[in-house]
Amino acid sequence: MIKIKNGHLIDPANQIDTVTDLYIEHGKVVAIGHMPAQAAITQTIDASNQIVCPGIVDLSAHIREPGFTHKATIASETAAAAAAGITTLICPPTTKPVIDSTAVAELIQDRAKAAAKAKVLPVGALTLELKGQKLAPMAALHQSGCIAFSNSRATISDSQALLRCLEYAATHDFLVIFNPQDNSLVANGVMHEGATSSDMGLVGIPESAETVEVARALILIEQAGVRAHFGQLSCERSISLITIARNNGLKVTADVAMHHLFFTDENTRGFNSMFHVQPPLRSQLDRAGLLNALVTDGIQAICSDHQPHEAVAKQAPFAATEAGISGLETLLPLGLQLVEQGLIDLPQLIEKLTSAPAKILNIAAGSLSVGDRADITIFDQHCSWLVDHNSLVSAGKNTPLIGSELKGRVTHTLLDGNLVYCL
Repeated sequence: MIKIKNGHLIDPANQIDTVTDLYIEHGKVVAIGHMPAQAAITQTIDASNQIVCPGIVDLSAHIREPGFTHKATIASETAAAAAAGITTLICPPTTKPVIDSTAVAELIQDRAKAAAKAKVLPVGALTLELKGQKLAPMAALHQSGCIAFSNSRATISDSQALLRCLEYAATHDFLVIFNPQDNSLVANGVMHEGATSSDMGLVGIPESAETVEVARALILIEQAGVRAHFGQLSCERSISLITIARNNGLKVTADVAMHHLFFTDENTRGFNSMFHVQPPLRSQLDRAGLLNALVTDGIQAICSDHQPHEAVAKQAPFAATEAGISGLETLLPLGLQLVEQGLIDLPQLIEKLTSAPAKILNIAAGSLSVGDRADITIFDQHCSWLVDHNSLVSAGKNTPLIGSELKGRVTHTLLDGNLVYCL
């Protein structure tokens, strides 16, 4: 039996916020507070002055395998996840080949199990090859472990085709994830359309590229009666539309990528390609709107939207570089900055990283009730560390935070009761 002693246990799902001991046996939580009778302790982890919480559930992490192993692999990114206190990664269908067959879905899960650092749950493609025409075999993909379905940022321009996909998903109570983007409005844009893009001479992407698709999706979601989630939103107006729909009884939720809570289009002024992301960093007003939605629960969860790249992918003029930030290992430390700034408290942050995403997905995670599997993160919220190429475990070093000192360091990560990371 493993004993985690003297830790400050924060488990929002069970409204626990206290210093106590936690006991683990056979991969599950068996007791909180008092040691079970006739138990034999085989390992003790001293969590004094540290936070003990459920393992983080990341709603969007591009792990690049299969198809893009020159950027990262399942082995490298699950190791990075473990170092970041993330025990469950949700993999979008944008692999190569895309996750539109049971073979690909099972390959990803098998390799994650072999690496044994974090669980990887695939999101199946909504349409074959993400082309927006033929329905993917959702029932078979679900049986093979896909926990939701999405067409990612590949717009399904035919509204009737999208409606048929949603109706089929509703029939089986499958969750559909939208990354709302009207690619005809995106065109060849590379950053937010506004004064900054004009000053820099770069083609902008209007907010309407997201909000138009959100509005269309909400109407079709209501018609189909499907469970739906909007991932990695960037615009305040998108949140407003979704909040109105939720208040009217629609079963919709939303998340935001951590970098959209910290950076804006102003950060791109130096043509730093590390700030080239999709959707683009928006205006100060949008950032303020996202932060407000986070506080008022208009946004239910925060994710990393982790997109690792090889170095050369960012070594070109801004518009020619590939979009994306490597965000696994900075997810928790940046979240702790929100706590330090007084925007949310620590239990709220942990909820938006653990129990809330688990609830969205309807999976058994994000909780440390007796009997739950022991996916656990232990971190020192005051420990400072330097973000550099050596400290990042991920194969992707493409983050604008290189050279920054952050507070908050994971010291232990347990997956099904097994210690998969120790600082």
